[in-house]
Amino acid sequence: MVTITSSCTVTPSEPTPNICMWLSGCDQTHPWTHAPTIYVYRPPPNLPSQDAFQTLKHSLHNILVHYYPLAGRLRWIGGGRLEVDCNAKGVTLLQAHSPKPLNHYGDFKPDHTITDLVPHPDYTKPMEDIPLIIAQLTSFSCGGLTIGLALSHTMVDGVAAIHFVSSWAKLARGESLLEQDMPFLDRTVLKCPEPLRPPRFEHPEYKEMPLLLGTSEATEEQKKESTVELLKLTKEQVEKIRKEATESMNVKTAYTRYEAVSGHIWRSACKARKHEYNQPTLVRITGDIRSRLNPPLPPNFVGNAILRTVPRNVIAGEVMSKALGYAAQKMRDAIALVKDEEYLRDQLYLIETAEDVSRLRMGFHSLGCSKTPYFGNPNLTIGTWTSMGVYDADFGWGKPLYMGPGVLGGEGKIFIIPSEDGSLIVAIRLQTAHMPDFKKFLYEDLISTAF
Repeated sequence: MVTITSSCTVTPSEPTPNICMWLSGCDQTHPWTHAPTIYVYRPPPNLPSQDAFQTLKHSLHNILVHYYPLAGRLRWIGGGRLEVDCNAKGVTLLQAHSPKPLNHYGDFKPDHTITDLVPHPDYTKPMEDIPLIIAQLTSFSCGGLTIGLALSHTMVDGVAAIHFVSSWAKLARGESLLEQDMPFLDRTVLKCPEPLRPPRFEHPEYKEMPLLLGTSEATEEQKKESTVELLKLTKEQVEKIRKEATESMNVKTAYTRYEAVSGHIWRSACKARKHEYNQPTLVRITGDIRSRLNPPLPPNFVGNAILRTVPRNVIAGEVMSKALGYAAQKMRDAIALVKDEEYLRDQLYLIETAEDVSRLRMGFHSLGCSKTPYFGNPNLTIGTWTSMGVYDADFGWGKPLYMGPGVLGGEGKIFIIPSEDGSLIVAIRLQTAHMPDFKKFLYEDLISTAF
């Protein structure tokens, strides 16, 4: 039982611009609800939990001066679109206590066991009353701490969220922000030039995902019980996966960890789900476009700067029967599309010219979407935090032991999370009936492969 002991609203410590901010196409296609994460910390020496709470509160007051849109509120403006009212209403900071030690929560896998450690926005309230950030500091009987964060995905992608948390932590440590720490807030750099034009490319990443053969809807699949696991791939196992994928396709440039590991996950899931040979299957992914545009976005751009992509024309039988490099190459080909500026710009035109952008909005990993689209069996959604500084969140009591999703909302949802020892953690939700076989194929294929 986790008890909330106090709650307060934290506003910017100085006056901030009172404006309405335009949101880009990248912002509009993400859920306005909150993406949850959790940071886990060892017991800090000689630091009472009340002092930690005051440190968080004081530094949050100050960081919101620079990130003032996050202290505002979203509002609808028609056509399924949103803007942010920078009204400095503030964010919510909660203090909580658990009578259990940290090890009671195991590996902090994002299921019902840690739900009380992550703040849950009240979506019955009007949107104008819902903070864009809710943070919860929980202390444990052993002295350990967790910070649960819920950030509106309309406002930040993973890169921007990590930038915000790292800068907040820097202030909490008593350090000053440098020029590179200051957020670039002008989202109009992603605005399509007038006159708007219709898209020139096909964009299957915005169309319905495949259904199981012989079905016309996903209702029955949605009803099936699912379960969450955190599965570790050691540094050596990751390198074996990369080597197998690369050598099986004889490519000039070795596959990245993400390409190879996501291909291996995809193949293992197809096997575990026992797909028919001709079963269409997709993996939905997103790519960071900050460096893909001309001119590139500033590295400290804070907002959403990711667009989605999917592999084209894939059937499960080929993923399962062909060499691992086949799936890795399909992932590489999909990623290449979010490295193509012309294709990226065309996506933005598609979004800005949509009559109702809500039809393009994805909600597969938000905290409170009751009408979340189904992206599960026979498909997957694989996100990665491997290029982000997820362990930079030192608020003055050391780096986190672990950082990961606070909720994994939807069957087929996966995050690949880095560890400081070079291993990767695969956070995955699959149908309960498929999970044992998935784990068997994930590891058995590794062990049985000759290198």
